[in-house]
Amino acid sequence: MDTSPVLGVIGGSGLYNISALKDVESFEFSTPFGLPSAPIITGTLAGKKVAFLARHGIGHHISPSEVNYRANIYALKQLGIKQVVSISACGSLRDDFAPGHIVIPDQVVDLTRGQRQPSFFGEGLVVHIGSANPYCGNLSTSVFQAASEAGANVHRGGTLITIEGPRFSTRGESHLFRSWGMSLIGMTACPEVFLAREAEMCYSTMAHVTDYDVWHTSEEPVTVEMVVRTLMQNTAVAQKAVEILLSKIDTASDCDCQHALKDAIITQPSAIPPETRKKVALLVDPYLSK
Repeated sequence: MDTSPVLGVIGGSGLYNISALKDVESFEFSTPFGLPSAPIITGTLAGKKVAFLARHGIGHHISPSEVNYRANIYALKQLGIKQVVSISACGSLRDDFAPGHIVIPDQVVDLTRGQRQPSFFGEGLVVHIGSANPYCGNLSTSVFQAASEAGANVHRGGTLITIEGPRFSTRGESHLFRSWGMSLIGMTACPEVFLAREAEMCYSTMAHVTDYDVWHTSEEPVTVEMVVRTLMQNTAVAQKAVEILLSKIDTASDCDCQHALKDAIITQPSAIPPETRKKVALLVDPYLSK
């Protein structure tokens, strides 16, 4: 019987402090890409096993540019997880996405600056992953429904632009992003969303709007205090949404996301260096061994 968690949740270090979470365990992981941000916490909620990972480490000590996104996603893959929900703080670039609201984006734009490792592949193995629709539509629908039932003011759809950080935007940048049609701004969606696709995991983001970035003329520019205050206020609804999602999640779902590598590997197996193949065996062996 498969005892893998049916859902992985990447978010803040306090997210797993849920009174209903039972059989809590903590696991240290080592991956071919280094150590994850923190130990992975597993437990049973709504009758199903779930795993929590603190993206920025316990106590939030890892900058967005310094997060080991590859190790985080790979560790969840090692646990056998097929569906991942990211819970992230974001700024709003639209009037109708107000602080305190939750948005389930359907698109992402990567404006990071090359400091982050964007792929599991390379070193003699070329993989061109499809990312036209980076978020899993099925899982995003379920997350939207769960957040709605949890009582959140929630929106479905919108484009999340990822900046390098850790600084907040200038007004000029914020106005530029709005002119491009961006809906949300954050610092951690990329490359996490693309790595989840390379790992053949369904991935969705529950974006918690904490501020109006710096473009809004009648609102104060974003500060750390704004972000922390809103996240603390929204923690309970995020926890409730995760519990509702778990109660309804289809553990037997077979989604296109879970076959993303099928036609993405272009390198001939005989040309792949043995050390590279060993490093990513968990991801590619189902295809290269055929």
